[in-house]
Amino acid sequence: MAMRRSEQLEQTRTAILTTARKLFLKNGYQNTSTRDIAGEIGITQPALYHHFNDKEVIFLEVISEIGKEVRNNVNKTLRKQNLDPEERLFEITKVLTKIHHNSITTLIYESYKELSSSGKRKLEMLFKMNYLAPIAEYFKLPEVPLRAEILPDEAAEFFLADINTLFGTFNKLGGHQLSNDDRVKLTLQFFLYGIATK
Repeated sequence: MAMRRSEQLEQTRTAILTTARKLFLKNGYQNTSTRDIAGEIGITQPALYHHFNDKEVIFLEVISEIGKEVRNNVNKTLRKQNLDPEERLFEITKVLTKIHHNSITTLIYESYKELSSSGKRKLEMLFKMNYLAPIAEYFKLPEVPLRAEILPDEAAEFFLADINTLFGTFNKLGGHQLSNDDRVKLTLQFFLYGIATK
């Protein structure tokens, strides 16, 4: 039995988003074109444009989907029982490194420069709602001793910037002999307690 046109269109749309997600996460916004996305799927650019007006629309939809995953998984981690603050932050970090293969802040900040005014506003909203807000909830927990002059939202931004060292393979913190989990723990130790002794 032949597939209905509506099912075909939905399959193509899903394939575009799945492929775009893979390419944006791997190569970033600037280094991914609609031609790349269409070529990977085996469709023409006009077929892609039948579903999405341009690359920006695709990117924002992808970031929205990835962000929902991040938010849902961070929220699950926040609800887990019997985790001390370091263990909870470790679990949150593992969520981020599992979903993102490259730097989150680089992906967001580099793409921001390329977007339209309305695209920038939407990206800011998505970043705040799906990344900063749930991570800030961690820093609001009574057992997390945040310095008085730092707001939870600011702490969330510092945290996302500090974990950049966990992405990529060049110049890994702690050298190549550390396991990924040990590298995450070392990064979090530096983030929480600094790198200098008193």
